[in-house]
Amino acid sequence: MQLQRPHLTHSPWLGGSAAALAVLLWALVPLLANQAGDLPPLRLSALALLAGALGTLPMARRRRHRDAALRPLEGVVVYLGVPLLTAGAVGACFAAFNRAPAEQVALILYTWPVLFLLVSQWRALGRLPGNCLLGTSLAFSGAALLVGPQALSGGASGSWVGYLLAALGALCWALYSLAGQVAAWRLGDRMPHLLLIASLLTGTASLALEGTIALPARDTLVIVVALGLGPYGLAMLAWDRAMRDPLAHRVGNLAHGVPVVATLFLVLAGVSVPDWRLPLAAVLVVTGSVVAAAEPKRVAPSFSRRAFRRS
Repeated sequence: MQLQRPHLTHSPWLGGSAAALAVLLWALVPLLANQAGDLPPLRLSALALLAGALGTLPMARRRRHRDAALRPLEGVVVYLGVPLLTAGAVGACFAAFNRAPAEQVALILYTWPVLFLLVSQWRALGRLPGNCLLGTSLAFSGAALLVGPQALSGGASGSWVGYLLAALGALCWALYSLAGQVAAWRLGDRMPHLLLIASLLTGTASLALEGTIALPARDTLVIVVALGLGPYGLAMLAWDRAMRDPLAHRVGNLAHGVPVVATLFLVLAGVSVPDWRLPLAAVLVVTGSVVAAAEPKRVAPSFSRRAFRRS
């Protein structure tokens, strides 16, 4: 999930189509994770990331770059920090789905574009514009609408743990997107290697925390492969392609529709029961994201008639 604009592309339609494909594939994550059954989250993450690494390997660009090699510190950040963020985002995502309703987790998880905008605006301007603060308030009020009943019931476990894990996953994706803005790191070209390292990290954590590895059933394995090849394989490459579009700043707004599409898939599949809070929370999250991403209008300088008369 990268928000960067390193290169131009040939057709504006390709960028929008690639972004729409990525959004659809990301929206399938809650439904596929629900279909994975009782597979432990870290093991599911390791297998899905491994499938994504193997799936993106033949599709990734293999052109030679003449750029200077990464410095030692940059190499540590790219080949250790970025895989840690990826492993944290995916692992927290699947763990959250096991501890809270999928549709609520999806809405909280996909507030990451708002977090990314907050940090980006602060870095670029040294302050937070009014539209960014307003949009952030709207987006997080939508998440609070879902979390509120849990808070009022006084339960500190159960769904609350899932909500916190979803927030952690959103933070990891936002930091990953910030790293993707560094064009010299070329995360898109290094994606198969980064996904493989993230798979090794989550696999090691699974061995330490979840016990020995047992092969999942055939149906579960198909779902795991679909997760890896789709949301964490083809979608990542499609999003990287979309962010190289000349209109990437507009195409990127499609990411804000992921929680709405994900909720729609869950309701259509019968996993989630329609609730009045869901559409309202989705509207607040999407509206807040769009408002926060809107560019402030520049007011053209006005000249008085007297100025023209004097000249």
